[in-house]
Amino acid sequence: MLRGLDIRDMLIIDRLELTFQPGLNVLTGETGAGKSILLDALGFVLGWRGRAELVRQGADQGEVTAWFDLPTEHAAFAVLEEAGVGCEDELILRRVNTRDGRKTAWVNDRRVSGEVLRALSDTLVELHGQHDDRGLLNPRGHRDMLDAYAALDGQRAKTRTAWRALCNARDALAKTKARVAETRAEEDFLRHAVGELDALAPEPGEEAALDTKRRFMQAAERIREDIGKAAEALGLNGAEGMMTDASRWLQGVADKAEGQLDAPLGAIEQAMVALDDAQQGVVQCLDALSFNTSELEDVEERLFAMRGLARKHNVQADGLSALADDLRGRLAVLDDSVGDLAALQGQVQAAQTAYDEHAGSLSAARRTAAKALDQAMAAELAPLKMERAVFETTFAPADPGPDGVDAVAFTVATNPGAPSGPLNKIASGGELSRFLLALKVCLTQADAGLTMIFDEIDRGVGGATADAVGRRLADLASDGQVLVVTHSPQVAAFGRHHWRVEKRQSADSTLSTVVPLDPPARIDEIARMLSGDKVTDAARAAAQELIGI
Repeated sequence: MLRGLDIRDMLIIDRLELTFQPGLNVLTGETGAGKSILLDALGFVLGWRGRAELVRQGADQGEVTAWFDLPTEHAAFAVLEEAGVGCEDELILRRVNTRDGRKTAWVNDRRVSGEVLRALSDTLVELHGQHDDRGLLNPRGHRDMLDAYAALDGQRAKTRTAWRALCNARDALAKTKARVAETRAEEDFLRHAVGELDALAPEPGEEAALDTKRRFMQAAERIREDIGKAAEALGLNGAEGMMTDASRWLQGVADKAEGQLDAPLGAIEQAMVALDDAQQGVVQCLDALSFNTSELEDVEERLFAMRGLARKHNVQADGLSALADDLRGRLAVLDDSVGDLAALQGQVQAAQTAYDEHAGSLSAARRTAAKALDQAMAAELAPLKMERAVFETTFAPADPGPDGVDAVAFTVATNPGAPSGPLNKIASGGELSRFLLALKVCLTQADAGLTMIFDEIDRGVGGATADAVGRRLADLASDGQVLVVTHSPQVAAFGRHHWRVEKRQSADSTLSTVVPLDPPARIDEIARMLSGDKVTDAARAAAQELIGI
């Protein structure tokens, strides 16, 4: 609810502070007094796009502050949370416009963008008038209005859930198809590559082992001759034979040497043991160096084959085994794709069926609600002297989406048999005002916490019709807040709070101000609206009768 508006140096207002109340707030005044300026100022602080030049002549900057009371769970809290602005139960908006056109905005002393202001304004204020393009006249919002009127949030939520499930199923199917198509395009390559890798069957670490073995075998021929000579030198024709002879000769004379040869014989025995160990090691080395020429060729052939495949696939030789596993997996996807695609297509079909059911149920509920709304509109239009007008909620197919398959539009025909069309295309000024008012009365249940502003919505009507408009505005304001700018005394008489907009001129300036009216002043103002500049006793009496005093 809008509680106050403070305007400084905007257009022809130097300083003005207004305090608004619940119920029907009425602003009246002479044509040109500045009533529209108040709406321009309010629109400015709410981030609406309007006049380019707003700063009062001679001032460096203009400023507007508006403050609102927010009930618990008001829609504005979600906008504030997203913008990172703290708020409890009072919301203060302030916006400054400098002479050079720069605009700066704050919400509860936190600087914000114009986009944040506009998002907040959608939850705080709704403007209705002959040039309204933000609310009821915008067909893009008619489906949401119908859904709110019929309290279809639950069914919309189910439809949105079904739509997300359908989109996810379609996405999974599309990704699998793309993956299969990509794999199928390289199927020949995959099968050939896997065949090569399976035929070679490389093992991790095998390349290094083969390289070591190859280098060892290549070196064997160069060292085998020397190792063979060493083996011969250590054998019977060499050291072993000579040590054997020496041991035999010494043992033959040892008993005559009085024990002097015992130690040498023991040393020779130990040397023979060590010599035997050396001989065995050399023989083993010779055995290891013994291989066929074809064995080296086999090692080299396998090593070169592994390195060739590694270069071909741009991997390390040790990565060939992992590459084979990966390629086999891609082939498995291809081989299993028929079953996978069939399963995914089944999921898409199931999701489509679920979505169609929910969207169809939502459409049926909307059409039922549309009939109720059309009947409610007919009941509202009759007291507004438009009993022959026809309001109809029309449906057209829309592309399936999260909110169903319906395009909804409110259309009117001003007389039976006349062609119907959009509100702002068919109705005249006065008719449009009454259509908007009737529609708002029917839809008002969805606007808890929203301040509604009607800018000369009674234009073009008078007498009993204006009285009916006033009654409907009063009904609309009974559980909320309505601001109405009006030239109709019948409408003004229904206001709970009344302000008069006045223009004051001096030799060098023109200023607009707003005066709150007490009961006597209110009678005089409505009398002026009835009779003109000269307020007569008869006009005052008529004003009192209108007010019900």
